[in-house]
Amino acid sequence: MDLTEQFEAAKKRVQTLPERPDNNTLLKLYGLNKQATLGDCNEPAPPAFNFVETAKQTAWKGFAGKGKEDAMQGYIELVESLFV
Repeated sequence: MDLTEQFEAAKKRVQTLPERPDNNTLLKLYGLNKQATLGDCNEPAPPAFNFVETAKQTAWKGFAGKGKEDAMQGYIELVESLFV
């Protein structure tokens, strides 16, 4: 299975977690997913009072400069760690 297939499998597997991960973990998953699929964030900042979207964009920007393959691998490893 190549890296892209492993990444897609991890995205499906994370949905089978018995419990919802904490918010910090969810934000890491979001940021790594966005970095892996879209690259560096170049979207305008959300409105100041939209705290959820601001947190999500901050998480994504936290992975700026990370290559697609590295972001995929990070996502896969994070998902695997949730099942240990």
